[in-house]
Amino acid sequence: MDILLITLNARYSHASLGLRYLKANLHELEDRAEILEFTIQQNKEAMLEEIYQRNPKIVSFGIYIWNFMETTSLIKDLRALMPDVIITIGGPEVSYEYEDTEIYPLVDYLITGWGDVSFYQLAKSLLVEEKPWETKVIKGIEPPLEEIKLPYYLYNEEDIKHRTVYIEASRGCPFKCEFCLSSLDKTAWRFPLEPFLAAMDDLYVRGLRQYKFVDRTFNLKKDFTLAILDFFLDKLAKNPEESLFLHFELVPDYLSEELKEKILEFPDGSLQFEIGIQTLNPTTQHLISRKTNLVAAKENISWLSKHTDVHLHVDLIVGLPDEDLESFAKGFNELWSWEPQEIQVGILKRLKGVPIIRHSSEYQYSFSQEPPYSILKNREMPFFEVMEMERFAKFWDSIANSGRFKESLPVILGDLPFENFRAIAASLSQTFGRAYGIALDRLFKAIYEYLVDVRNLT
Repeated sequence: MDILLITLNARYSHASLGLRYLKANLHELEDRAEILEFTIQQNKEAMLEEIYQRNPKIVSFGIYIWNFMETTSLIKDLRALMPDVIITIGGPEVSYEYEDTEIYPLVDYLITGWGDVSFYQLAKSLLVEEKPWETKVIKGIEPPLEEIKLPYYLYNEEDIKHRTVYIEASRGCPFKCEFCLSSLDKTAWRFPLEPFLAAMDDLYVRGLRQYKFVDRTFNLKKDFTLAILDFFLDKLAKNPEESLFLHFELVPDYLSEELKEKILEFPDGSLQFEIGIQTLNPTTQHLISRKTNLVAAKENISWLSKHTDVHLHVDLIVGLPDEDLESFAKGFNELWSWEPQEIQVGILKRLKGVPIIRHSSEYQYSFSQEPPYSILKNREMPFFEVMEMERFAKFWDSIANSGRFKESLPVILGDLPFENFRAIAASLSQTFGRAYGIALDRLFKAIYEYLVDVRNLT
């Protein structure tokens, strides 16, 4: 095989949408390319063997924050094993601040940003015209989305049955939240609706029943959103015995009455919304260029909670500028009162290229020097508090977000959700010496003993 398109996924269940875009847009070279998906847990020598036995001319790697270290190690040995193979890389982890990375000198070409068109141009130059590209670093072309071939036909039967199938109806984001790589986008672009829905129909016919949309702002363009929801409602109406699960990322303060009415038409258990709040501190919002209308966000999330069966997964971030633990606690308690099923407590990461680095000096940020570049401390939050919140987040996932403590969670949280959970997380951390890998029966027993012995609940 002349071209190998490779990435190391975080786990097997994740199927790479990016690699499928590259292959789908190789035109006459598509049949000369193969996708190889590994996981970061796999044996390096086994991966090398898979690559070596195919005797490729070009090996292209998708580089992300979760696989940067493992892929760098793999490329080191690949370069030693196959010194003449052409190695190219791309992806968000190498699109910015790549010059001093260990991986950069090991490769022949690096495509920054979008690779749909630029990788084809590079491969054609190397394989058909047999001439090298003029520069090592290639700035990815961003064509109109109608010029990009949709890749969903490349999801195979195994993907559809056993893996997460990722979908994007649009690309980019118009907002400028400084902690996020999408803040570097100029705007949000939508794929042409008719061919997109045809691709969704093909997936449905082939058996897909769980669609995970990765659009950052799915609900931003009302008519476009309604058309997609109508497509899936039609599938449900024609196949009432078939379940369907749809995951969307929503902008919290954009929820029109038409969209609310449409959401109400979906049956229980068919919709999950991921909603980024990140902070409820107005000063912090301003510092990170986030313009969410929090009044509207509260109204919309509360409405979804009270009037629908949509599963709500709402995000907060620890460590943003000018937000100390007291402010975070206040925001956490407020957000919990809106009654989402899950609050995802994230720890701020210093992603490459993001504008939030402009605050590093004033707010005295220190970040880990290795992926995922998590905050170690800042002016408002000392190291020990950041570490405490990492443990808090892990226990919150295990207890609150897992859904395994539905009956006891109100007792655990009481009238002060953050304060009470912080206390029990500290106790559990002391009991187990860790915040992960705890057997459910032991966790349940420890929580029960805490509630009885410390909180005096019987």
